[in-house]
Amino acid sequence: MKSILLNSLAGAGLLVFSLTATAQDRPRDDDSYHSDRDARFHDDHWRGRLFEDVREDVEHVRSVTWPGGGDEYRLGATVDELNQLQNKLADHVYDERQLDQVIGALSRVVADNRMSPRDRDILNDDISRLRDYREHHADWNR
Repeated sequence: MKSILLNSLAGAGLLVFSLTATAQDRPRDDDSYHSDRDARFHDDHWRGRLFEDVREDVEHVRSVTWPGGGDEYRLGATVDELNQLQNKLADHVYDERQLDQVIGALSRVVADNRMSPRDRDILNDDISRLRDYREHHADWNR
């Protein structure tokens, strides 16, 4: 009986230790996402990938957001708006109203979702880049 108790205690201790080690790994992964994201904007070709990068940022936030509630709905709506905008742009149609809807959807995500300050910062940066695109889209490829 004593050996069963000791084995159970040792197993529980190992389980707690492994969960703690896993929890400590998460911030490094999160940091690598942010580092990789920052690196994407240091080359000269980020403008051609703007909408893909915004979608990737939204998907990142979606992957680290607690499931359920309005957060998931707002994130999904933002991806849908981005897809619609990108389809129009692929057909060489600039739709400022659609772009404004994307900016509005992303702004609602930033204002209403529960996320880390770093994730909020990257989405705010995306909003700024989308607004810059709206203001200068005619000269964007030059």
